[in-house]
Amino acid sequence: MPKRSAVKYLWGPSRALLRKVPEKNILPFLAVVVGLCCGLAAVLLKLAIHGIQQGLSSIASGHLWLWLIFPGAGMLLSLLLLKYVIKSNIGHGVTRVLVAVSKNESRIDSHNIWSSLVTSALTIGFGGSVGAEAPIVYTGAAIGSNLGRYMGLSYRNITILLGCGAAGAVAGIFNAPLAGVLFTLEILLFNISMSSILPLLLSTVSATLVSYICLGQNPMFPCTLASFAMRNIPFYLVLGVFCGLCSLYFLRVTLSMEDHLSKVGSPCLRWAICALALGILIFLFPPLLGEGYSSLDPLLNGGDLSFEGRTVLSFFMHRKWSVPVFFSLILLLKVFAMTFTNAGGGVGGTFGPTLFVGAIAGFVMASTVNLISPGAIPTANFVLVGMAGLMAGVMQAPMTAVFLIAEITGGYDLLLPLLVTSAISYGFTRLFEKYSIYTKRIAQTGELLTHDSDQAVLTLLKVGNLVENDFIPVRIDAPMRELIDAVSQSKRNIFPVLDSKGRFQGYVSLEDIRKDMFDSSLYDKRHVFNYVCSAPAYVYENEGMEEVMRKFETTGAWNLPVVTADRVYLGFVSKSKIFNAYREELRDFSQD
Repeated sequence: MPKRSAVKYLWGPSRALLRKVPEKNILPFLAVVVGLCCGLAAVLLKLAIHGIQQGLSSIASGHLWLWLIFPGAGMLLSLLLLKYVIKSNIGHGVTRVLVAVSKNESRIDSHNIWSSLVTSALTIGFGGSVGAEAPIVYTGAAIGSNLGRYMGLSYRNITILLGCGAAGAVAGIFNAPLAGVLFTLEILLFNISMSSILPLLLSTVSATLVSYICLGQNPMFPCTLASFAMRNIPFYLVLGVFCGLCSLYFLRVTLSMEDHLSKVGSPCLRWAICALALGILIFLFPPLLGEGYSSLDPLLNGGDLSFEGRTVLSFFMHRKWSVPVFFSLILLLKVFAMTFTNAGGGVGGTFGPTLFVGAIAGFVMASTVNLISPGAIPTANFVLVGMAGLMAGVMQAPMTAVFLIAEITGGYDLLLPLLVTSAISYGFTRLFEKYSIYTKRIAQTGELLTHDSDQAVLTLLKVGNLVENDFIPVRIDAPMRELIDAVSQSKRNIFPVLDSKGRFQGYVSLEDIRKDMFDSSLYDKRHVFNYVCSAPAYVYENEGMEEVMRKFETTGAWNLPVVTADRVYLGFVSKSKIFNAYREELRDFSQD
């Protein structure tokens, strides 16, 4: 008999014991476990990216042309790993988490615990112009989801653990525990009860402690800031509008480019196009390399930008308007570089590029104003506030933006301008875009969970769980005698009518045959097709509940047939069953 490992020997009885504890009591402990794992995952991802970048920088020393090749090589490695090893498409991390909550009962494949880390480390380490935050969020959510399923928790508590994983991932990657909680509340979960916030807090604190122990307690972006001055408020208002415009550009160009690049049929051709375009962009505009965070330190502290020995800012310093023009190009092209990276097979998110573009937007505005009126506004302050402004617009999460930037820079002295700029950017963007970059595609399918309880509960209801199949079907060409037999055996007053292949043709109502059912002379003379009625509408097996309710409202029906795409009959769904399920789900959804 093979020996069991010590871990399995101890964990088997431990899991059995933990499963006997009420879920409400065990959730805080599991949240801490999730947070510790997420913190460790964040540390590993940071170290992996930094290690790959350092190694490639040594190889490319004195051979700058290699940076034309490296980003494409990283995308190719990631693409091959996804296709032949993982055999899955990871996609945008945060969007995939939202899909898991909306459609898959918060279930995320277990391979995402490690696959997102490996592929994003290769992509970003080799120079891909994306962020590591979305992949680590997907990793954290996968950790929470799989631990919850392994422990046999309910759907509600699996979802809370998934949120703990996402919150812990954000806290671990940024050393920002409060931002991790707000990120989950604003972007991922909906109407969460106050009692459920405790697991989120435990997860983010645990993840942050791991990051502190492994990487130190310094802010992610230490900066030299000037004191806040009330006279600069009008400039922060203008910055808010500018960030709103940049947010619209970022969101719409990203989604449009993804649509166009997805039409390139061959993955190899798509990779070649994206690799070439990305390599050229990075070679001509070095700040586009990787996440771009190394470029932010000089902007926040008044230094110079350099790339493999080439200084960037000093070249433009004596050319006045060249500085804002150059960085305006960086602002516009970062979106292209990011989309080329993801479309070409790389794995990364929009979180990092959003921070980068926001910082550049703040720098462009500050440098422009200071060219007109030297020393009018502090550049570093506007770089920092611009980061929050773009986050608030692109992600439509203003509170996350404010407190994340305050935590990762230590810039709490600028809390008022952070709030002002973020609110203006968020409000301006919402005038033109109802959904964030993460939610727009899901919203188009009608499967987005929202902060509206009614809408969220409707989204959680699935047609497949509400189908009633205790109706007795009859063949369309059957004699009336068979229909009478079905009536005698059924407790229902509706009888689905099918053809020889099981496809729905209509239904017969008991009311329609009542006048003839007691005349036995008609049993062999009349057939089912003499009584069949057409359904006022069909409900398809994977249809969203909001659309189903619209059909009930439009037709005035109380029962509608559920069919496959080929119109094969599955059963009926009733309005009363939906109402009962809705009330039950709403009660569970709202309970503390």
